[in-house]
Parts: sequence; structure tokens; C-alpha cells
Amino acid sequence: MDRIVYVDNAATTPVRPEVRLAIEPFLGHEGFGNPSSAHRFGRTASAGVDNARRQIADALGAEPAQVIFTSGGTEADNLAVVGGALAARSRGESFRVAVAAAEHKAVLESADTVEQFGGEAVRIPVDSNGIVDLDAAAKALDGGLAVLSTMWVNNEVGTIQNVGKISRICRDANTLFHSDAVQAVGKVPLSGTEVPGACLAISGHKIGALKGSGALIVPDPDLVAPLLHGGGQQQGVRPGTENVVGIVALGAAVDLAVRELDATANHVRTLRDDLERRLQPVIPDLHINGANGERAPHISNVSVPGIDSNTLLMHLDLAGICCSTGSACNTGAVSASHVLTAMGTPARLVTSALRFSFSKHNTDDDVASILEVMPKIIAKLRKTTG
Repeated sequence: MDRIVYVDNAATTPVRPEVRLAIEPFLGHEGFGNPSSAHRFGRTASAGVDNARRQIADALGAEPAQVIFTSGGTEADNLAVVGGALAARSRGESFRVAVAAAEHKAVLESADTVEQFGGEAVRIPVDSNGIVDLDAAAKALDGGLAVLSTMWVNNEVGTIQNVGKISRICRDANTLFHSDAVQAVGKVPLSGTEVPGACLAISGHKIGALKGSGALIVPDPDLVAPLLHGGGQQQGVRPGTENVVGIVALGAAVDLAVRELDATANHVRTLRDDLERRLQPVIPDLHINGANGERAPHISNVSVPGIDSNTLLMHLDLAGICCSTGSACNTGAVSASHVLTAMGTPARLVTSALRFSFSKHNTDDDVASILEVMPKIIAKLRKTTG
């Protein structure tokens, strides 16, 4: 096979041409300044940051002052969970957090950090499709809770959570609701007006911006304590000289992703559904993880019993198909997917899981290539292993 098929867009995406154009002025002589400087070079850089902040706020139904730029989704998650818990403790309130069991490791390990600081962390179970148990979420709020966190869209199986309902019960309990919305931007309708009072974490490199760029949309900056200390940038919540190029790229990418949402979602859903529909007849024991829940349109997580996912991944890569075994943040990890495990997925399916994730750049030919290659590889592997 001569062509290369990239279907790992949930891990990262190429920088969009429009984003390249947007950042070009800030790579050259005019826009290189420190945005905290008062001279013309600093003012130009500051204007770029301010414009990006407005773009993101407008696209996500927030106010510019609510947008705190970070180095990516991981930092945004940490700022919300750990920072939110520390801020609650400083107010003399509950030093407890609750997170869904199928969250990104950035959220799960942030909850562990709260415990290391002397707080308490509760894990909320999910069902076989990765959907949060709402009764368990409501029970976690009993006795006071600083932060409750659940993803908008799961990064491994694409499950969409009922964030509207969860945010409302958090608001009624005076608890900060945080949602890792990294996989939601540009894929499903996403607005702060749907989850009033919520913190939303986003990341640039998932939507055609630069790696190392992200933001936390927080209703009131006083609700999160800073994790970094230094200057007074970004209302003191996230001090340090701003990554102007990354921020400008993020603003442009979010604006584009939200404006193009319907077209992109329809396109990737067609590809995803076509792949799953046509794979099942040629791989009869194929299992689609999370298929009985509402899913974002760009992610397909499938298991092929009896086939080790890492072995299959390697053979697909050699054949020109670039996908993943799950979260890119788990690459190299020996342990099985904590997401599938939390869903109660049988071990034989956990160890054989692959994730295909599509973008606007994928085509019908990409699906055809996967269909041509994958069944042959599986047949060969099964013959080899007996």
C-alpha cells in the first residue's frame, strides 16, 4: 500500500493553513514582543492575545475575562481540579473532589494530588457505555464537594456525557463543575450557556492549532487557586509570559472549529459509521465499544477478540494505517485501558481494542483502505497464532 491513512485525530491534528496565516505576524518582527510590555511591540502581542480570548469566549458562550490560557488540556484539568479544591479549602469549604472513573489521566491524577494534599477523592462509576452513574454523582455531592469532574466527550470511546444535568446538580449543591471538553470542541455543540457555572478545559492541537496551547474557561477566576506562582498575568490565576503564538493559533482554531461544526460532524460521522458497518461483516466477532451510548461522531473504538492490539497496531502502521490503541497519553503504558476497564469491558476485549478517529481531512478512500488492509492482517495474525 503506497498511501498513508491518518486516523488518529483524537491524539493530534495537523496545523490548519488558516491557523498558520493567523500566527505568521507573531513570528516576525512586528508581533514578537512580550504582551506585558508597554511599548508598541508589546501592545501588538497583547492585542493578539486579547483577540484570541474574544474569539474563544464568543465561540464557547463565555466572557473574555473567563478564558485562562494554559499549556494545554492537561494543565487546564489540573488547574480546575487541584486549583478548584485548593480554592475551596482556602474559603473554609469542603476539600473533596469527585471524578468519573473513565476520565483522562490528567483528571484522575489531579484527584490523586488532592488526596496527597490531605483532601479526599471520590471515583464515580460509569456503565458499560462509559456513561456516568447520575445517582452516584448526586450521592458524591452529599456532605459537600469542592469539584466534580466528568468529560464532555470521552477520549477513548467517544461517549457523550449528560453534562447539562450534571452541571445543574452541581450548581444546586454549590459545587464547581469541571468538564474536560478537549474532544468536544468542533465535534458536538459546546457552549458555556449549556453548563452555566462550569469550568471547561480545551486543547489546541486537537483542532488544528499548536501543541502546548490550551485554555480553561472558568466562570469566576477566584474559584480556582493558581498552581504556578510569579507575575500577575491572567489575573494571577496562570502567571507567566503568555505563549502568544500558541494563543493566537488556539483562538483561530476554536473559531473555525465551532463555525464548521455541523459540516465536520456530518462528514466524520458518515466515515465512522461506514467503517463500522462495513467492518462487521468481514470481521464477524468485531466488538464496538460504547456503541449503545450516545457518541461523538469522530471516534470509533473497536475490539477484535484474540488479537493483541499493539501487534495489530504495528501491522496496520506497516501497511500505512495510522491509528491508536487508545489515549495518546497512555502510549508505552503496560496497563490496560482504564476507560474500558471502568466500563466493565471483558479483558479479552480490553487487550484487543483499537481507536480510529476521523477529521475533516479524511475521505471515503481512507475508509476503503482500512477495509482492504485490516481483515487481511487479522486473518494472517490468527493463522500465525493458531
